[in-house]
Amino acid sequence: MTPGNNGASTPEDDDPFGYLYADGQAAGATPPDGGGGYGYPGSVNRVRAVGERKYGQQAHQASQTAPTAQYAQAPAQQGQGTYGQSHYQAPETFPGGASTTRTPLPGSGGAGSGGGRGRGPNTKGLLIGAIAVVAAVVIGIGVAMLSGNGDEDSGDNEAGPAPTAGQSTEPSASASKPAQDEDVKLPKIDAKALRLEGGTTIDTQFDGAKAGGGVYVTGFNKVGAKVVWTVKDIEKAGSYRLDVRYGIPGVDANATVVVNGKANTSPLNMKNFIGEKQAPKGDWEKGWQTTWAPVNLTKGSNVIEIACAEGNQCDAVLDQLSLSELK
Repeated sequence: MTPGNNGASTPEDDDPFGYLYADGQAAGATPPDGGGGYGYPGSVNRVRAVGERKYGQQAHQASQTAPTAQYAQAPAQQGQGTYGQSHYQAPETFPGGASTTRTPLPGSGGAGSGGGRGRGPNTKGLLIGAIAVVAAVVIGIGVAMLSGNGDEDSGDNEAGPAPTAGQSTEPSASASKPAQDEDVKLPKIDAKALRLEGGTTIDTQFDGAKAGGGVYVTGFNKVGAKVVWTVKDIEKAGSYRLDVRYGIPGVDANATVVVNGKANTSPLNMKNFIGEKQAPKGDWEKGWQTTWAPVNLTKGSNVIEIACAEGNQCDAVLDQLSLSELK
């Protein structure tokens, strides 16, 4: 062939199997002869290395264009394809090429572990973590259940369920217990239970006394006469009110109060508070009234005296004594 003459036809028109058809045989197509290729007389050689054929230029040297025996029968060589000598070479195979050292992934085996075989994910660690999470959830549920039971047992400050038909609706002892001052019942005494001194006696001549049997203390109208009340079991020290029920014949009277040997500075006022219309002079039965005096008591036992001292007007009778809170 000469430059510009690439054979009887272009490669696109060559039919390697033309020898099988009548028109191909007429054109001179021959079957493969074992040493050459398919084609027509004067046609280009069909087997060339990649990149060697260039249309319009001189053919490469015969040593570079030597055909292989036949398609798919060329001996495979390391690093080259079936159809020619051209083959791909990685950049790192050339002198000065970049290094392609592969960095092993975490958890994969290196050259010194398991002969270069990589390791899979750490399933043992994942399993342990999952078991730990499940255990934590179970423990949390158990603690919540125990805490709930404890709240039910110790719910002193929470309202309980409404009582059923068979339950009592009465308040509990703790709920109905009043304050200490209201719960304590302060003592009270009738005249006949008092200790009588200085010529005092008991009598029932006048009606209207509230003491049992209508008994009252008389003989109090002279200096030195007195009644003594020993009060026990006072729970709290402090100031109290001494209430005295007395009777007068429509005339004002007074006396001295002595607590634990100490006399009050102010006398016990036994005035005719209801007035002469309701308690006229000389009428003992209409002269019953009540007065009071402050007393300072200690915790435990105390001795209270009502006495007729010098300067007192003691024309009176005594009915009942009692203690109450001083407000």
